[in-house]
Amino acid sequence: MSSLIHKRILVTGGCGYIGSHTLVALLDPSNVANTNTQYSIVVVDNLVNSSHESLKRVAAISSLDNFTMKDDGSAGQDANERLVFRKVDCCDKAGFGAVFEEFASKGGFDAAVHFAGLKAVGESKLIPLKYYEDNLGATLTLLNLMEEYGCRTIVFSSSATVYGIAKDEKAKLKETDEVGVTITNCYGRTKFMIEQILNDFHGSQALLREKAKNDEAKDWSVGILRYFNPVGAHPSGTMGEDPRGVPNNLMPFVAQVAVGRRPHVTIFGNDYDTPDGTGVRDYLHVMDLADGHVAALRYMDGGNKNNGTGKLNVFNLGTGIGYSVLDMVEAMGKACGKPIPYVLGPRRPGDVTIYVADPSRAKEEMGWSAKFGLDDMCNDLWKWQTQNPNGYE
Repeated sequence: MSSLIHKRILVTGGCGYIGSHTLVALLDPSNVANTNTQYSIVVVDNLVNSSHESLKRVAAISSLDNFTMKDDGSAGQDANERLVFRKVDCCDKAGFGAVFEEFASKGGFDAAVHFAGLKAVGESKLIPLKYYEDNLGATLTLLNLMEEYGCRTIVFSSSATVYGIAKDEKAKLKETDEVGVTITNCYGRTKFMIEQILNDFHGSQALLREKAKNDEAKDWSVGILRYFNPVGAHPSGTMGEDPRGVPNNLMPFVAQVAVGRRPHVTIFGNDYDTPDGTGVRDYLHVMDLADGHVAALRYMDGGNKNNGTGKLNVFNLGTGIGYSVLDMVEAMGKACGKPIPYVLGPRRPGDVTIYVADPSRAKEEMGWSAKFGLDDMCNDLWKWQTQNPNGYE
């Protein structure tokens, strides 16, 4: 048997909802069993919208030895440095650069997974400059440091919001569909702009070799993952989504109603051209989404029949199945054993009728597809909510 392959992955924003579940997927023993690869992770997060308590839960699920945090919360790690945390803002070039420098003597980073950024759609309309400053600034700082320290593989946490309002709302969205033109919020525009930055930066390396005769310009491997609607929680019930204040997304709100923290769900619009009149979306279990990041890293490492090394790769991550708002409310009622109270409200500006992924490219190229169904999403979310009614507090 060939010797074990060790890879160190930098994860920005790794204490958040999707990031923390991706840590579990990266630390899962199946990576060794299936690909002979063992990942070690360095998490960088400023904890503005997250908690390092999620890392303690990751360490427990992953059976890491003696994961401890400093008293001031600035750093933490386990005994074998499989999971390391540094409290750093990705916009702070000096602080972020110190993390790269710290690990340069240990072989540096083999790849980065970039989650860090502000993500509330409504809030982005109120403080757009902050969204542009943070989301674009963090990405530019990261890319400059990666180039400086010779790490040229990145997975970017993008969003289906880049598609905007589709020309045909009933058609499943493909990666080749138009993006950027009809985006309805600042958050989505920052995701689109970062995709463009990655596209331009990826293309520049070949031009530098050809035009500038710069043989030092090395191709980047870029994976852009366009998520649809992540929901659910880790099946253990010890990790899940922990929104600050009023949840911005449907299912955390529904779960808080189910546990009695809020009186009812408001369904915005029941006159859409759908079977029950409510909007239809593609909901994806967060652990399926987490596995999608591991699949992207493996794909860009040449770890399956296809090879995304040195390429710009764009993938939808979704189930390809649409569920209405009422479907989701009723499914959550089934999971918790009681009806979820709801009231009907008017449509919200910018909401579309149907938003569903065509995820076939991810399956064909990366070998990834969603495994969990609607009942799994709701059962795991309910387990998290009942075990942790106040989140990570």
